[in-house]
Amino acid sequence: MATDTEGEIELEYELDERPPLPRSILLGLQHVAVMIVPATAVAYIVGNAVGGVDVAYIVQMVLLFSGLATVVQAYTAGPVGAKLPIVMGTSFTFVGAATTIGVDYGLGAVLGAILVTGFTVEGLIGWQFKRIKPFFPPLVTGLVVVIIGLYLIPVAIDYAAGGVGAADYGALHNLGLAALVLGVAVVLNLFADGVARLLSILAGITVGYGAALALGYVDFGAVSAASWVALPRPGAFELSFEPVPIVTFAFLFLVSAMETVGDMSSVTAAEGRNPTDEEFRGGLFTDGLLSSLGSLFGAFPVTSFSQNAGIVNFTGVMSRHVVGIAGAMLVVLGLSPKVGAAVTTIPQAVFGGAVLLMAGMVAASGFRLITLHTELDRRNMVIVAASLGIGLGVTTRPEALAQLPSGAETFFSEPVIMTALTALVLNTFVPGEHSPLFDVAPEESSVETPNVEAPTDD
Repeated sequence: MATDTEGEIELEYELDERPPLPRSILLGLQHVAVMIVPATAVAYIVGNAVGGVDVAYIVQMVLLFSGLATVVQAYTAGPVGAKLPIVMGTSFTFVGAATTIGVDYGLGAVLGAILVTGFTVEGLIGWQFKRIKPFFPPLVTGLVVVIIGLYLIPVAIDYAAGGVGAADYGALHNLGLAALVLGVAVVLNLFADGVARLLSILAGITVGYGAALALGYVDFGAVSAASWVALPRPGAFELSFEPVPIVTFAFLFLVSAMETVGDMSSVTAAEGRNPTDEEFRGGLFTDGLLSSLGSLFGAFPVTSFSQNAGIVNFTGVMSRHVVGIAGAMLVVLGLSPKVGAAVTTIPQAVFGGAVLLMAGMVAASGFRLITLHTELDRRNMVIVAASLGIGLGVTTRPEALAQLPSGAETFFSEPVIMTALTALVLNTFVPGEHSPLFDVAPEESSVETPNVEAPTDD
């Protein structure tokens, strides 16, 4: 392995190496354990919010298509796939829109919008990636990540209290379970090492679930009634195609594509390089195509998972074959209705403690992305302030938009969209280092500074 490439780390297993099978299985299981909670949490949150849908089946489909997309990323299918160790799952990016549109238009409109926009948008981005990338520097993508986390915090608090509309909302046993999960996860994350730290959220949920079981708050009726194996059902939900949901999801897939670009760059950084154009294109094609295909069966969009990209750098295990095994595990889990039913037995308070920490970590990672790659000068501080102010404003006081036409109200009440749009427009048209329309900041354009290096694209 080369040793003079800037930024590379010492790899235990390189991209095309195959660890011994027993070790590969354990390493693959670790990837599954890290992503299974947040991936299924999206289905759990949206399904319960919409109501009247088979949440266990949606969880099952999310696992199945997450696994299929992960296998395709590792091994490719024609031009689809990156041949990189990219673990795929359902992103929190889509939670707010899927919930709002699902309540207003029905789950069929959500799935119809995903079908239309998934591969259309991400396929176009993959094809024209070089032209689009300059419009999404870390300042813009970081703000999107921040607002995703901040938006989810009130949702997490509702879960921690027992769930909106629950008869025991705010009861001490609900708050206690949520606090137990949060406490275990925080302690392990801060003071443990190795696997215990990596699986801290899963450990917190396990402890909280055990406590809920001991207190009699878990009902296994749905699990015993579920079959062990069942094939996915195309057309499980009747799709509908509404303009506002389609436009909304088109923009969200643009945001999701930037997440995938960042995660792919994080993975290849272990080799001290950026992804090639072919890797970018294949990875984005996987995002879009598997998301569109999954919508036919009732799955939500799949995209890369940042925490699994972090595992690659943390462990030095870059083998795509390990991730391929993780994808196969997810496929097997996705073919078992009992797995989906088991997830739905987790009390909402237990999920609340985990989602609260995950949401906070998402927001914190967004702030970190901004501060590592962006100088917070006056221009950028104004962009941060305006973007977060508008994004948080529309989500904390949605009634302020009640006088708009219903379609416009749905679109403009999405915090992710409003934050991303504000950041994108301001960053593009305000002169500065990160604007794709200007080479240098205005204060540098008229004064020669020979000792300052030109900005580089990270």
